[in-house]
Amino acid sequence: MEGLLTRCRALPALATCSRQLSGYVPRRFHHCAPRGGRRLLLSRVFQPQNLREDQVLSLQDKFGDLTCKSQRLMLQVGLIYPASPGCYHLLPYTVRAMEKLVRVIDQEMQAIGGQKVNMPSLSPAELWQATNRWDLMGKELLRLRDRHGKEYCLGPTHEEAITALIAAQKKLSYKQLPFLLYQVTRKFRDEPRPRFGLLRGREFYMKDMYTFDSSPEAAQQTYNLVCDAYCSLFNRLGLRFVKVQADVGSIGGTMSHEFQLPVDIGEDRLVICPHCSFSANMETLDLSQMNCPACQGPLTETKGIEVGHTFYLGTKYSSIFNAQFTNVYGKPSLAEMGCYGLGVTRILAAAIEVLSTEDCVRWPSLLAPYQACLIPPKKGSKEEAASELIGQLCDHITEAVPQLHGEVLLDDRTHLTIGNRLKDANKFGYPFVIIAGKRALEDPAHFEVWCQNTGEVVFLTKDGVMDLLTQVQTI
Repeated sequence: MEGLLTRCRALPALATCSRQLSGYVPRRFHHCAPRGGRRLLLSRVFQPQNLREDQVLSLQDKFGDLTCKSQRLMLQVGLIYPASPGCYHLLPYTVRAMEKLVRVIDQEMQAIGGQKVNMPSLSPAELWQATNRWDLMGKELLRLRDRHGKEYCLGPTHEEAITALIAAQKKLSYKQLPFLLYQVTRKFRDEPRPRFGLLRGREFYMKDMYTFDSSPEAAQQTYNLVCDAYCSLFNRLGLRFVKVQADVGSIGGTMSHEFQLPVDIGEDRLVICPHCSFSANMETLDLSQMNCPACQGPLTETKGIEVGHTFYLGTKYSSIFNAQFTNVYGKPSLAEMGCYGLGVTRILAAAIEVLSTEDCVRWPSLLAPYQACLIPPKKGSKEEAASELIGQLCDHITEAVPQLHGEVLLDDRTHLTIGNRLKDANKFGYPFVIIAGKRALEDPAHFEVWCQNTGEVVFLTKDGVMDLLTQVQTI
């Protein structure tokens, strides 16, 4: 057991976080944060009706022919449900995971001075016409008119809106800068070929930060600071990533980097030098020259999923909207800007893509919707006497391990065998699955514990289970 504890402590994805607080759920529901002995019951979790049959989740269904692993798995286990091309309902497990991801993002952004805002999704056409992006973005913008004939778009990004907001503040001083303003909101893009589930959709969640500095030097420092925060974020999630030079595209500016998760399904072609730190998106290179421009060594090609993007904008937008501040000499100066995106729903799908097996979802440990699933014996089985023991264990974990409050799910579908429920649990990817089987009838009782992220299975007493779970860290 000590070996398992040591390995679990060493898991990078279980590193550092503050205690998770459970939100209020109306008392009339059984599926709520445990209060007064009430338990989180799997049978009360909403899932699409076709997944609520009295059978284990089948892999041989209408989703079996999808080539994208994350899309297929998320559909199969009921993490998402299709609404229209490129749009999905995010179901309870996914929403829990996304809320955890947003908390990690908040921690990283606020650690560098970020302040959270929330801007309207409806963006007036005149803002985009001022930067010429109304025409430049073409059909990618989802456009509409109100009853008065006024044109809007559903914002895919908010450079125009945030710069106009800063420009409206007429008495800014250099002493107030930098501003690092960010939001986590729905974004919209009229993708011509939405595909791969949450990896490329028409509606998605994104974290977008916009920074305003008093000089190019200060803006470069802020740029580096945000890039370092992105590195910290992906390291905390235990995701292998690469930061590559990138094209500025329609957003513009003078410098850009992408944060990519290397994976074969990725749509971006990347080149990496194994001899120095150079890496780039191939769209930035002269394809006739495939040697590293930094050391002239050969480049290795791979594919990746873009999960983050940073831009140094300079005064591209502040000059158009006249976003000024008073400098140290009492003169008006244009703010130096940067913008920084993280694809929130894309990170979730990409993490599932790179961490999961072909048949089973695996999460970054910090983002798992529930940290543990407890499986009682089947009703009417020889082991049924152990049902009370695992119920007591469930209550004790909730009461004695504060960070697991609201994180322990009891699979109360006791009309199913333990084996069938274990298959379900394996597919959902709970980091820990705890079973009351034959050895739960021993004295002392031993519970079968599956540690999904290490692949280990051990038998532990109640005290051993508690020792193991107290090492788990959450957001």
